[in-house]
Amino acid sequence: MSTYLWRLLGLCLIVGWWASPVWAGAVGGTIESLGAGDKTVVIKVGKDERQETVTLEAAATITLDGKPASAKDLVPGRYGVFFTDDANRASRVSLRSTAPSTAAPTKPAEPKTTTKSPMPLKNAPSSTAARGKAPAAGEWPQIRGPNRDGISTETGLLKTWPSDGPKLVWEAQGLGEGYSSVSVANGLVLTMGNQGDAEGVIAVDFKTGKQVWGTPTGRAFRESRGDGPRAVPTIDGNAAYALGGNGDLVCLDLASGKIRWQVNILQSTSGNNIKWGISESVLVDGDRVICTPGAAQATMIALNKQTGKLIWSCGAASVRSPGYASAVVATIGGVRQYVQFTGDGLIGVKADDGTFLWQDNSAGNGTANCSAALVQGNFVFYASGYGTGCALLEIGQAGGRFAARQVYQNKSLINHHGGMVLIDGYVYGCDERSLVCLDAKTGQVAWQDRCVGKGSVIAADGMLYVRSEAGPMALVEVNPKAYVEKGRFDPPKGNRNTWPYPVVAGGRLLLRDQEKLLCYDVKAQ
Repeated sequence: MSTYLWRLLGLCLIVGWWASPVWAGAVGGTIESLGAGDKTVVIKVGKDERQETVTLEAAATITLDGKPASAKDLVPGRYGVFFTDDANRASRVSLRSTAPSTAAPTKPAEPKTTTKSPMPLKNAPSSTAARGKAPAAGEWPQIRGPNRDGISTETGLLKTWPSDGPKLVWEAQGLGEGYSSVSVANGLVLTMGNQGDAEGVIAVDFKTGKQVWGTPTGRAFRESRGDGPRAVPTIDGNAAYALGGNGDLVCLDLASGKIRWQVNILQSTSGNNIKWGISESVLVDGDRVICTPGAAQATMIALNKQTGKLIWSCGAASVRSPGYASAVVATIGGVRQYVQFTGDGLIGVKADDGTFLWQDNSAGNGTANCSAALVQGNFVFYASGYGTGCALLEIGQAGGRFAARQVYQNKSLINHHGGMVLIDGYVYGCDERSLVCLDAKTGQVAWQDRCVGKGSVIAADGMLYVRSEAGPMALVEVNPKAYVEKGRFDPPKGNRNTWPYPVVAGGRLLLRDQEKLLCYDVKAQ
């Protein structure tokens, strides 16, 4: 078996349970000492710093920050992930650098304001679809769906649910710790999780939920509010791209899970991690992979999707750190650009060359900016939590320079991390207690209902799928006049908050909850 794949531990099938993925052949820790001609390595592992001794194979592959390295780079104090067999012999080692250095920032040009009058938000086709082959019907190849707008392309779905909810088709177990939702394409469902000391990507069969492959991609991300990765793998053709909580970005072969290239976006840009870990689901646009290290010289970067090599880097002095959101792509004022919610506020970056275009901080907070922006035409709606609220911007040009003009800012929708959808001029999303329907043009609340409380929202076939962070799922009409609930049920709940977004693809509703993934049939008969 390839050294890039998890060693899968086949367990017997017991009353509907299937084999759990295990990559016990990956151990990560800080190098303590070397011996026997640098062929044995003693490392400190885990919070208790227990010692593990690993023997390097003669032909072991060693990388440092994703680049070729050698045994001389095995120095005490350096972190590494060792991929071992049952005898603790390592055939592959992935090393990480020491703490990054700082770099002097480059101040971007300050945008000018515009006085153009606001236009009403129309129900126009989304402008956030990335370039390249369009996803097949029924697929969900990236975070928040085919167009990154939280709206499924599915039709012919149930308009009401039975009292006990839709039929459970399968349940996958053993996905590991984490808050990653899923992506769906080519008959596979991809997600991320911690297994022991390693973080990785796992693929299961869409029809059965049985594991197809699993690949460790870096050291496990650990944090007091919840361990494990937060991002969703992005599927593009025969490749998948996944970003871990420590900044490890990998390109994987979709069929086998084999790693094609790997880089740590923080260490390669002298960036620093944020409090609750890198949470961005990378955007693939044409030949580029877009991500947001938030470093002084690399607020946002574009990498070649085939090689992982840097295409351009955008440094914005007005941005001090990455946020927890994922970028969307849009054509605004005739210019293709990436819109991203950073640690400070919302920014626009020119797609072709990484030129910094505009910024607005009115709906940003100083703690955690998490939900992706909604773009339609020249208008951008975004919101955050911690008492801040939402804002509608009009992005325009004056004298060849872009600027963001605030149409309104209020606290009608204080959206923490559950995301929002824009349909027919209305925004649907959860605040701290309720599901809110907001007139996007005016910022006024059309209605709000306690529903299932704080949670995440997507839309499919004229319905809202609302998932409470406490577990329950609700089906609600897309209806700006009134809250109309058409069903709810309580999926089996794990031990922590159910933060991963729900996904609707191929007539199925997919719900990730830590170790397990639940698949429900929501196709109308």
